[in-house]
Amino acid sequence: HGMSVATARVLAGTDAAHPDGQYGTVAKWFHWVTLVLMALTLPVGFVIKYIADEPFATKMVFYAVHESAGLTILFVTIARLVWRIANPPPPLPEHIPAQMRLAASTVHWLLYLGLIVQPILGFTMTNAFGFPMQGATAYLGLIDIPAIMAENQGLAETLKTLHTWVGYSIAALLVAHIAGAVYHHALRRDGTLMRML
Repeated sequence: HGMSVATARVLAGTDAAHPDGQYGTVAKWFHWVTLVLMALTLPVGFVIKYIADEPFATKMVFYAVHESAGLTILFVTIARLVWRIANPPPPLPEHIPAQMRLAASTVHWLLYLGLIVQPILGFTMTNAFGFPMQGATAYLGLIDIPAIMAENQGLAETLKTLHTWVGYSIAALLVAHIAGAVYHHALRRDGTLMRML
């Protein structure tokens, strides 16, 4: 036990509130900005199909919010990964079992993958449906993004199916991620959650 305490002391950012070290300020901002964007994008994405088609302008607001937030997640995630490579987070402390490390790492990297793949699927799907991010659904309401492909309804339906399933997968990964954080904080009473606060 003495050895694990000694190891914990050398983790970056270790103090009374962060016994297991902590992420840097920029990494924390990336994490919480992503959370806010996902809290906007996921629920809107799941309810769009239930919004009445008329008046169409109302439905377009939901599409506009979902698409702009989704594309922003792509940009933020790429920047976040570049930052992470240049500024690696402190390793998990030695008191966390190997199976838990593997589970945490798997969920983290699958989330990163989902946050890159999902916006790309959504963006190409809108193009394939013939509704590129222009006009009413311009990026952030201001920036028209050129179409990257011609309308293709067959491809659009395939992309829609993939986009839906990846969306549910991201939601499931988020549940696992949050459950893991709560488990560490409330049951194991270690400093894992505090690493990101």
